[in-house]
Amino acid sequence: MASDRDVVLVEGVRTPFAKAGSKLKDVHPAELGRVAVHELIERSNLDVNQVDEVIMGNTGNPPDAVNIARVIALRAGVPLKTPAVSVHRNCASALESISTGFERIRAGTCDTVIAGGTEAMSQMPLLMSRPFVKAFERLSGARNPMQILGALGGLLKADLKQVVELATTPPMAATAYKPRISIVEGLTDPFVGINMGQTAEVLAKEWNLSREEQDAFALVSHQRASAAQKNGRLDEETTPVFLPPSFKEFVNQDIGPRAEQSMEALAKMKPFFDRKYGTITVANACPITDGAAAVLLMSRQKARDLGYKPIASIRGYAFAGLEPERMGLGPVYSTPVALKRAGISFKDLGLIELNEAFAAQVLACVKAFNSDKFAQDKLGLSGKVGEVDPSRMNVNGGAIALGHPVGATGTRLVITLMKEMKKRDVQFGLATLCIGGGQGGSVILEREQ
Repeated sequence: MASDRDVVLVEGVRTPFAKAGSKLKDVHPAELGRVAVHELIERSNLDVNQVDEVIMGNTGNPPDAVNIARVIALRAGVPLKTPAVSVHRNCASALESISTGFERIRAGTCDTVIAGGTEAMSQMPLLMSRPFVKAFERLSGARNPMQILGALGGLLKADLKQVVELATTPPMAATAYKPRISIVEGLTDPFVGINMGQTAEVLAKEWNLSREEQDAFALVSHQRASAAQKNGRLDEETTPVFLPPSFKEFVNQDIGPRAEQSMEALAKMKPFFDRKYGTITVANACPITDGAAAVLLMSRQKARDLGYKPIASIRGYAFAGLEPERMGLGPVYSTPVALKRAGISFKDLGLIELNEAFAAQVLACVKAFNSDKFAQDKLGLSGKVGEVDPSRMNVNGGAIALGHPVGATGTRLVITLMKEMKKRDVQFGLATLCIGGGQGGSVILEREQ
């Protein structure tokens, strides 16, 4: 039964997603977020004085915009009086922003929330070695010529050692002098000491997933995303980003989908995370990506008072934990909880957006969803969660083609889902993703009539 405090989705928009190092590489994550939020305000013709809070997910946490949500809000034209907060739940940061907004509205402390996420993975920094940092600190504190010369000598010595270490050690090997790549550290689980790609290798082996299966799944992702681009299916959810410094050139489509992708090309790629026995390649995994997304959440009463016709309502959501080394199975843990809270069953779902961190991870989830044994042993359920219909999952492609800007993806999934539910007249949909560190996140949407 509908309630005045139901949380509804009025509108959603995102920037194009672009592979790191490509067209969006020089666009600050706060600017990406500003573009998404400003366009959201414009498309919904929103009086910004109605916004009670802005909540944005982000994992890179740029030092010049530490509470990036506040920077985005002010630059997008949200009033000074309106608070803003940044949230971080690894890959689900932009789903966390939505769930936090949901709770604010349900509790009655807010009626209108802008939620979303942003990430410029191109700009994640190189972290200098401790000896180099100490030498630089000495230079900064030098007060006379002798101290300056001594500090410069230490800096040159540390810098030379960094260069040698960088040139002679494997990319992921940590040493005393080698600079650390922050994105590599961020994608490595500190509890089990393996990176996200290696967790996908665990699932590929445990669920007997062949290289061919994974490549075939990746191919479908590119085919569907490319078709969606060609027929304009994704245009409704994206807005152009104008590029610095001239702001004359712009990006208006995702940079990632490859219409020419083939099984032959995929088969040529070598395993990346387990070079001897592995099956995970850079082509059957999602690319590192830049992008932002935002949605407008309201209480049902507020939307009614302002004359909005919502696209969907949030029936329920859930986060759940599991072993970090099997983090890719997170959706199988969180979805049954979300379904229970929503009061529906898996068979009621007409569409599913399941984030494609890795083809192996999605395929393992599909098998686990359909396994009575897994449900009984791991989830405490009497039988399987449900059988996934591939024709209803990621119908416009997924992150393998579109990309996965970690701080923005959760909102992208919700936007794509709610707009596709409207186009197809689907009543219930699921947006779900795995989360680095061993968690899963799921949200259940219901289309508004």
